Amino acid sequence: MRNQYPVSISCEVLEVSASGYFVWQRRRDAARPGPAGRHSDEALLAHMRAIHIEVKQEYGWPRMHKELLARGIRVGKERVRHLMQQHGIKAKTKRKFVVTTDSRHSLPVAPDLVQRRFNPEAPNRLWSGDITYIATDEGWLYLAGVIDLFSRQVVGWSMQAHMQASLVKDALTMAWFRRRPEAGLIFHSDRGSQYCSHEFQDTLRVWEMRSSMSRKGNCWDNAPTESFWGRLKTASLYGRKFATRREAMDAVLDWMAFYNHRRLHSTLGYLSPMQYEQRWYEAQRKKAA
Repeated sequence: MRNQYPVSISCEVLEVSASGYFVWQRRRDAARPGPAGRHSDEALLAHMRAIHIEVKQEYGWPRMHKELLARGIRVGKERVRHLMQQHGIKAKTKRKFVVTTDSRHSLPVAPDLVQRRFNPEAPNRLWSGDITYIATDEGWLYLAGVIDLFSRQVVGWSMQAHMQASLVKDALTMAWFRRRPEAGLIFHSDRGSQYCSHEFQDTLRVWEMRSSMSRKGNCWDNAPTESFWGRLKTASLYGRKFATRREAMDAVLDWMAFYNHRRLHSTLGYLSPMQYEQRWYEAQRKKAA
């Protein structure tokens, strides 16, 4: 109709204001992706807010940008950064947490076989373990984890109301039965009494694993696991009150499932731990074919 009659005449006949028509037209055009697939700010914000909820408010603009691209939404880094800043969409900030390690014991200590080389060439070559704690109204809940440093995937864990050696042994047992690593795997930990215990060291020997331990009081010697604890507490636990240990366990399990399957990891080229490992195995099959 616009090609046959002026807009002003058409609006007069239809009894609408010309200014109202142009406002409607601008809103309609802004809501549509452009010729090159450009989304309006409103559409992008809707996507980003949905992602922000899905990823438990963990992503800053670099990961948000990678997530949008992975979903087929073409957008520039600076546009994502600007929109997130403008609309208050931001990642939860990391907080400092006290790490307690009982290294005041007379048990034998293993040498540091890792020397901060946290990038093994394949899965099941280098695992790291550590313990953290979570407050609940029932008392402390202690969490031991085992991480495969190739993909940063959590491969074993145990949660108990105590910090005895069986806590770390149970986490290692889960990891071993899930992964069945070949002999020679290095298990790296701090010098805590649980990891130095005869019970845990005997288990490593049975499964032909080599024990490695960080230097005394040096958290950087086990940095990937310390970083994992910080992210877990910041993203899932900080500011929450748990009436029972069971509630805290459910929150931890929910976040670890998200972390393994979904969370984009900058050191893995913005893939999740499981995606990174799956791609590695696919590449090995292609080489062997």
